[in-house]
Amino acid sequence: MTKRIYLDHAAATPLRKEAKKAMDRFWDIDFGNAGAIHTEGTIAKQAVADSRETIAKALKARPDEIIFNSGGTESNSLAILGFLNKLNENGRTFKDMHLITSVFEHPSVLECFKHLEKKGAHVDYLKINKDGIVDMDHLKEILTPQTALVSIMFVNNEIGTIQPVAEIAKIIQGFRKRKTQSTNLPVFHSDAAQALLFLPINTQKLNIDMMSFDAQKIYGPKGVGALYIKKGIEINPLITGGSQESGLRPGTENTPLIVGFAKAVELAEQEKEKESQRLTELRDHFIRTILEKIPETKLNGSLEKRLPNNVNIFFPNVNNEFLVIQLDRKGIACSTKSACLTEKTSYVVDSFSEGEDRGKGSVRFTFGKSTTKKNINYLIKSLIDITTTN
Repeated sequence: MTKRIYLDHAAATPLRKEAKKAMDRFWDIDFGNAGAIHTEGTIAKQAVADSRETIAKALKARPDEIIFNSGGTESNSLAILGFLNKLNENGRTFKDMHLITSVFEHPSVLECFKHLEKKGAHVDYLKINKDGIVDMDHLKEILTPQTALVSIMFVNNEIGTIQPVAEIAKIIQGFRKRKTQSTNLPVFHSDAAQALLFLPINTQKLNIDMMSFDAQKIYGPKGVGALYIKKGIEINPLITGGSQESGLRPGTENTPLIVGFAKAVELAEQEKEKESQRLTELRDHFIRTILEKIPETKLNGSLEKRLPNNVNIFFPNVNNEFLVIQLDRKGIACSTKSACLTEKTSYVVDSFSEGEDRGKGSVRFTFGKSTTKKNINYLIKSLIDITTTN
């Protein structure tokens, strides 16, 4: 292949030309600070306001419920630490906080909970079933009157399985009503970075209190994201400074990146149904063929409850790093795990493989707008050649 085939869209997507075009003038023409009251400043301020409106409309949210920041990792930290720091400021000690997350969250979520455990908080980690879905019965068992926060991702970033977040929200709402004291606890946060490109997200119907988003996952620019915070949820900022973003994210708004993010969201909303159908057909063709042609391979996670573009395959008796390097030499980019993970093997895959050591032999392929059936057929041939000759 003369042209490389990029199949790591879960890690980062290329900036689409429409988003780049929308951003261009805000670098050197309408470059004013959105906090200034002169003409240049008000142009930038209006661009930020319009972008907030665009994203809020896509999420069926209010514009003042959207807080811009640097990306998914900051959004997760702001939601989790910001909320619990506010709770602590209001008199709740960390030792009196019970928190729930899952064992296969993104590192940017898990590290927050490890930090909170050091402060004395009690954290329960939800089990994962064999299909790569959180165990709902386990959730019901571990909710307590002291539970302050539940954080479960919308879609797993490594294996692409879609989590039952609407059902989780219902369980939490029912638990709140049954509590003897009337409170809005526990609050439900979801890392939705992988969901925005393909899944409908209606904040009014989902009843999720906070959701994290990242522009680089939806063909927007790197370095910008957003946190949805439901009206009435109070959190503290992580850094101090100005009053930008309702005082929750001080610092001059990055107008070009925000504008590019909004354009990417707008186009994703227009295209997600058609693109999801196209990629689902490629995904299923790839899965069927690989499982048939390469003996003992297994799909990691549910086939039905997964993103259209995500395939995570376990190749027995093959080192996944070796496989990724060999594919790279053939012009194919894929990954063994999350780009944010430093461990050699994937804790995500190991969390549900029921004692089977799949982490060292699993590879993630995530398709995108540029992926064609010809690309997939070349990938299949390459995988067969590598796994049968080594």
